[in-house]
Amino acid sequence: MTLTLGVLASGSGSNFEAIGRAIERGELDAKIAVLVCNKEKAGVFARARDLGIPAVHVSHKHFESREAFEARICEVLAEHGVEWLVLAGFMRLVGATLLSAYPDRILNIHPALLPAFPGLHGARQALEAGVRETGCTVHLVDAGCDTGPRLAQALVPVEAGDDEASLTARIQRQEHRLYPLVLQWIAEGRLEARARRPGFPGLLPPTDDLVIFDGGEA
Repeated sequence: MTLTLGVLASGSGSNFEAIGRAIERGELDAKIAVLVCNKEKAGVFARARDLGIPAVHVSHKHFESREAFEARICEVLAEHGVEWLVLAGFMRLVGATLLSAYPDRILNIHPALLPAFPGLHGARQALEAGVRETGCTVHLVDAGCDTGPRLAQALVPVEAGDDEASLTARIQRQEHRLYPLVLQWIAEGRLEARARRPGFPGLLPPTDDLVIFDGGEA
């Protein structure tokens, strides 16, 4: 089936573009119906123009509550017929309004091997912890901070001499590969909705286990 996606972003939008280019190449059976961004001058708007994708600015600063902010986002998504919601550098916690509108249909990608290093600055956290490898994780979104069920991960080795910028760049290359792949699994009906942990009817990847890719580069 063809997925109708809505994308929420706050920044430059490299994952947004990676998904859009995968669609253009015929690698992902989906369309991005609309981009919603809460930052008026974010670089993602230029990427949306290049891809010919409608983009809407909805600033959280214009609303008195998270509920009102998310209600407006839901209105925009509904106007564009969005079925699945994709977070691509959206720097706001998702609340009950969006979660109830898109139950088990909100995905995020995080620059770390969750549950390690949730929150901001995943690459920096990995360097400070002295780990030998890190990576990225595609997961379903729940009410917590990067706590939803994990669907797939890509490993990225931490190399001698890495700083935050170099490690982040290598993690992002794997993000751009992994996110469209997981979305294609959904388009193909290969992710099955059933309980991953008690009380949570999440999606499971095709193997019924967390899929981990080696993101090392030759």
